[in-house]
Amino acid sequence: MENNVSAENNKDRKSFFLNEILGSKVLLNDKKIGKLSDLVIVENGKIPQVTNFYITRSFGNPALLVPLENVKSVDNDSKEIIIDIENLKKYERKPEEKEVLLKDHILDKKVLDLEGREVEVVYDIKLTMMNNKLYVSDVDLSRYGLLRRMGLKWLANFIYSLADKIKNQTISWKYIQPLPTQITSFKGDVKLNVLKEKLAEMPPVDIADIIEELDPVHRTIIFDELDVDRASDTLEEIDPSVQRTLISSIKKEKVAEIISKMTPGQAADVLSVLPWWESKVILKLLSPPSAKKIRSIMEMQEQKILHFATSKFLKIDADKTVEDARQEYQQVAKNKKVIMYFYIVEGNEKLVGVIDIRQMLQAKDKTKLRDIMVDNIVTLKPESTLKEASGMFKRYGFRAIPVTDENDKILGVVPYRDVMSLTHHLLD
Repeated sequence: MENNVSAENNKDRKSFFLNEILGSKVLLNDKKIGKLSDLVIVENGKIPQVTNFYITRSFGNPALLVPLENVKSVDNDSKEIIIDIENLKKYERKPEEKEVLLKDHILDKKVLDLEGREVEVVYDIKLTMMNNKLYVSDVDLSRYGLLRRMGLKWLANFIYSLADKIKNQTISWKYIQPLPTQITSFKGDVKLNVLKEKLAEMPPVDIADIIEELDPVHRTIIFDELDVDRASDTLEEIDPSVQRTLISSIKKEKVAEIISKMTPGQAADVLSVLPWWESKVILKLLSPPSAKKIRSIMEMQEQKILHFATSKFLKIDADKTVEDARQEYQQVAKNKKVIMYFYIVEGNEKLVGVIDIRQMLQAKDKTKLRDIMVDNIVTLKPESTLKEASGMFKRYGFRAIPVTDENDKILGVVPYRDVMSLTHHLLD
């Protein structure tokens, strides 16, 4: 597709409403052949896709059902649609009974919540073009949508110019249950899968869960619907691997606006998952003081964790007994920085297990340490960063994490308080 509603990639997309294009004249080789009467959709994913344009013609000519791939441009401002087909007769047919039509089957339908209560009426439907596909992204239940539908968009804009929150009363399609299989012009209701009053209260962590389940295109559509504050809170909850693809798919100006709502530490966490050239572009869009603070945190986060490790920890041979360990503990613990764990080694300082001091105090004297140690050990590597260490502490809740080389030789131990106190200082 080209022109107004083209979408070469995720960054170039456009949203518009169904009622803005219904009745548009349809052109083939610069000649008007009919007008857009409806759109056919299919629910084959989280968000429905438009498959065909239903075009009616005058003078008794049969209607056309033209696939989306044959629609070259949609201009909702001039209300012109250009198609490219060779043989009109090939596309002469009406929608089948099983096909769902947006105007005929969805507009004016009652919207029911989970408890079957009528909450609103569908006055309009929001569409989003992306990657040469057209998606149904929202239903519009607002009076603004009703006025727009009546051709009084100018009046709607005037009335709601001072009340944008009232104007934007749309509900994302992700909150809509699958449509009834037998929905028709007169049969079937649109049902929500959450209570309407809960939509605006959904926690960012729940929105993040929904976004992570979607494919990249649908993620972008949903995320783009969030206001800046909710987008900022939601982005912090999204898995870093999803963050990377999501941020890369939206305009850098919007990313910068979202980032500006975060603390410097949170912003550094988000930007650090991106390629350096992308984070560099975003940092340039922020205020110089904010960018400087975020950049310094990012640089600190990339420092090698070995710089923060201590050699003052407790280690002991795996073949010694609990009684041996208790006696050594009394002798050496005073000079050590990490005293809550015994790190069990064998051979050339190879780390084979860990024992919590509380566990050791409860064990029998003659028990060998290798018989009670935890051998599934979480470790850091010399090349691990401060950020990675911070993430591991948050995930596992350990009070210290050992650093080992490629041969599992213990090189040092990183205390929780050293890493997290530094992290908290950076977040301030």
